[in-house]
Amino acid sequence: MQLTVLDPNNPEQDFPLANKALREPDGLLAVGGCLSQNRLLNAYRHGIFPWYSPGEPILWWSPTPRLILFPDKLVMSRSLRKTLRKNIFIVTFDQAFNEVIAACANSRKDTAGTWITPEINAAYKQLHQAGFAHSVETWLNDELVGGLYGVALGQVFFGESMFHTKTDASKVAFATLVQQLKSWGYQLIDCQVHTGHLASLGAEETSRDYFTKLLNQHCNTPARPSAWQAQ
Repeated sequence: MQLTVLDPNNPEQDFPLANKALREPDGLLAVGGCLSQNRLLNAYRHGIFPWYSPGEPILWWSPTPRLILFPDKLVMSRSLRKTLRKNIFIVTFDQAFNEVIAACANSRKDTAGTWITPEINAAYKQLHQAGFAHSVETWLNDELVGGLYGVALGQVFFGESMFHTKTDASKVAFATLVQQLKSWGYQLIDCQVHTGHLASLGAEETSRDYFTKLLNQHCNTPARPSAWQAQ
C-alpha cells in the first residue's frame, strides 16, 4: 500500500482514513505535511499523531491496538497511594509547560526509538499558547522532578510524553491528572501505545475501530468550561 504524502502548504488537507494505516510498521498512515495547529488538531480528532526522528520527514501514525485509560479505571498500587498520602510532591497544572516538554525530550535522547524533535517542541508550545496543549508538573523542594504533557479536545486527553527524575514522580503526575480529569467530566485518556508503566496504572488496549468510535462520542462534547484555566 502506498502512503499518502501530505501537502506542507495545505494544513486543511484531510488525512486518509485511519483504517488505511500500514500493518508494518504498525499504524504508519501518512508522511509529510506540517505541524500547524489546524493539522495537529485534525490529526488528534481522528486518532492520529506525529512521531518521527530528527532528519526524517514528519510521520503520522494510528496504531492498533491502541492503549487507552478510562478515568474511573485508574489503578493505584499500595505504594503509590502511600506516596500520595505523604504529600511528598507538589503537583501543578500548566505552570511550566516549556520546561516539561524540554525534560521529556531530554529523557528520550538516550533511548531507542523516536523522541521529541525541535519542530515538535515548537509546535506543541504553540498549541499550549492556544489553550489545547497542557502540562502537569511534579515538584520536590521547588525542583521540577516529573511531569507530562498532552492535548485536550472535548472530553478526551491525548497523552504525549512524560518524564521523571525521582521515583514515582511521573506516576504521581499521571494519577493526579486522571483524578482531576474525572472531576472535569473527561471520558477518555489516549495513551497511544502499550507500556508497562501505563498498563500498571490501569491503561488497556483496544482496537483502532473502537477507539475511533470513542473519539466520535467524546471529542465534540466540551468538558467543564475553563477547567484548565481554573488551576
